[in-house]
Amino acid sequence: MQRKVPSAITNITLNRATFTDVPIDELTFVNFFYGNNGAGKSSIAHAIAEDDGVVWADGKTADDFDVLVYNQDFINDNFVNYGDLKGVFIFGEEDIEAKKKIAELTDQKKKKMDARQTALDEHKKKTDGLASALTQFQDTCFSKTAEIRRRFDKCMDGKKQKKNFAEAVLGETKPTDHDLAELERLYDVAFDDSARAYTEFKKAAATTYGSLPGKDLLDRMIVSSSDTPFAKFMKALGDTASDWVRDGHTHYAGAAGGKCPYCQQKLPANFEADIAATFDAQYQQDIRDLGQFQTVYERETREIVRVLQGNASDVMPTIDLTAYQEKLALLESNFEINRQRIAEKVKEPSKTISLEDTDTLLLEIGAMIDEINKQIKANNDVVSAKRSSKSKCKTEIMQYLAFMLAADVKSYQDEVDRLQKEIDDVTERGKKLRKEIGDLTNEISALNKHNANTEAAIDSINKILKDSGFQGFSIRAKEGVENVYEVIREDGSIAENLSEGERNFIAFLYFYHQVRGSMSSEELKEKIVVIDDPVSSMDSTALFLVSAIVREMINVCRNNTEYLNPKVPGDYIKQLFVLTHNVYFHREVTYQQVGYYNCTSFYMIRKNDNISTIKLCKRQSKEIPTEEENYNPIQNSYAALWDELRDIKSTIPALNVMRRILEYYFLQLCGYEGSDLREIVLDEHRNEFIKQVEGEKPDMTDYQLASSLLAYINNPNGISDGLNYVEDCEDVDAYKRVFRMIFEALGQSQHYKMMTGKRIKS
Repeated sequence: MQRKVPSAITNITLNRATFTDVPIDELTFVNFFYGNNGAGKSSIAHAIAEDDGVVWADGKTADDFDVLVYNQDFINDNFVNYGDLKGVFIFGEEDIEAKKKIAELTDQKKKKMDARQTALDEHKKKTDGLASALTQFQDTCFSKTAEIRRRFDKCMDGKKQKKNFAEAVLGETKPTDHDLAELERLYDVAFDDSARAYTEFKKAAATTYGSLPGKDLLDRMIVSSSDTPFAKFMKALGDTASDWVRDGHTHYAGAAGGKCPYCQQKLPANFEADIAATFDAQYQQDIRDLGQFQTVYERETREIVRVLQGNASDVMPTIDLTAYQEKLALLESNFEINRQRIAEKVKEPSKTISLEDTDTLLLEIGAMIDEINKQIKANNDVVSAKRSSKSKCKTEIMQYLAFMLAADVKSYQDEVDRLQKEIDDVTERGKKLRKEIGDLTNEISALNKHNANTEAAIDSINKILKDSGFQGFSIRAKEGVENVYEVIREDGSIAENLSEGERNFIAFLYFYHQVRGSMSSEELKEKIVVIDDPVSSMDSTALFLVSAIVREMINVCRNNTEYLNPKVPGDYIKQLFVLTHNVYFHREVTYQQVGYYNCTSFYMIRKNDNISTIKLCKRQSKEIPTEEENYNPIQNSYAALWDELRDIKSTIPALNVMRRILEYYFLQLCGYEGSDLREIVLDEHRNEFIKQVEGEKPDMTDYQLASSLLAYINNPNGISDGLNYVEDCEDVDAYKRVFRMIFEALGQSQHYKMMTGKRIKS
């Protein structure tokens, strides 16, 4: 695909007058700008003259060129005094040998400059390589760490952009493989505004029931060893009967009243003595030991459960208590089973029992509490030193990320080292070439001093004036003053009273010779030329000559490209900007220029609502759809009005353009009179502009809009009663709709469609 070939100035960003951050992109060798008066053309000329917002090609600056601007400032600065113009040095051909030597040195200089440009291009390529390597490194860092950066978002302040994050990674001096889970716990507490300290879990207190004598009685029978007749009787009945008698005596002896509680027969007088003798001292002691064990066991196990359950009353949210609570429920269940079995043993001492294992459960729960307390302590430590914890977390997460990216960091730094060495080498080569170019420039300047004069410019300017028919004034060398001109009348007096057109024409000729030559005899610099509306107040002859001179400048500039013109020598104009509001001048200088796509650009400047914009005029080629082509925004002034109407959003500017279109087409081309136009539209086609609504008054909006539009063009002063209605209306689309209806009413809908091509909303 074709592309615009950049020249000295690659682009401009405008921030002055009615421009705000408006770019001018794809500048090339020859650049045409068209825009109405006040649209902003002069702002572009001033920006270039003042090097404001200008981006130069690599290795170039404004100091490398003569930046010459023809505008009103140039005229005012140089033609305040017609008797005191600085001479323009034209480099002639008087000294053939000197000219030959200058040509040789100039050729050497050009080769050196080409070599330096190659070095600059290589430098740019290597520098771009650095930028590309950095971009790739930044992308890699960002993509590989995306999940972790999201998880530790509050540690990423100041590092949420690719550039800043990559810089932080490169600046990390201690990449470390930290435990990510620990970092997550630290982060969750340090950056949680609601984080607080929590009480550590308590373990069950030490128990005493295991050391009581009753503990050993559980798994053996407790029976009496007495040898009394009654005891023998009881043994004959069996151990169960003994437990039954003892239990009955314990419960009912006090209330029996000397009778058996079961059969109500009178008990023997010595019954209490026989009962007491039946159960010996050891038996009695065992029963007491068993009772004490039961009491202590119940008290201590209930206390254990209370303490362990109390741990769950205020738990740190990040702790999972599921396993703890399951173990605790199992422990509580085993305690309850054991208490029931002990109660059965107490009731029937001769019965043997075994207890469910609770010691193992207590050990397991204790181990759980140790792990839980580690988490609580870590949380409390962070909370107690929250500021330092945040800092620690930020430091360690960056160390961890740098460790993750260590291989990528090394790969990037190796690439940077390689490219930087190559950049240093090419920089040194460029410095050497720059010195050699400077030496050649000085040598050429010394020779030019002997081969330049200001007389050639006088002869050339006067010849153009004579050939163009300008009579009554000319220029000459000022007597007694070296290298100064004066503009004189035929009688030799200073020409103080030139007309504006004459002054502008001779000013342009003076500018043209500055472009061809130099204001100094020592150096002939390459030129950046800006021409801002050069034909103001000139007659057709002057406009024709200025156009021809500008076309010559275009050819000189284009000689820097593949499009060489052997009839126009030189390539000293390296870039040309032509800005105008004059349609005829624009057409003269742009004739057959659109085809030079890669070295010519067209721009359209517009201003709406006091905001200026610039449009690059290129489009898809109709012949080769894969290519782009230039197009000239000004086919003629009438077509330009339609293009302008397309983009206008404000009512008053739109109405002004509509008026000019209606006047030109219907009054000048079609031959209507203003009154005829109004009569045909508003009388003969009245109903087409009035909407009839059943049961309501007719809607006269479109009729009134049409009336105001036609009244506006019918009055040469642009003032009418209808204008008041115009200024009160803010609906541009409504006016555009009525504008179309006028064309349809006059039988010109085909012309309207041709000029709009569906570009104007209806």
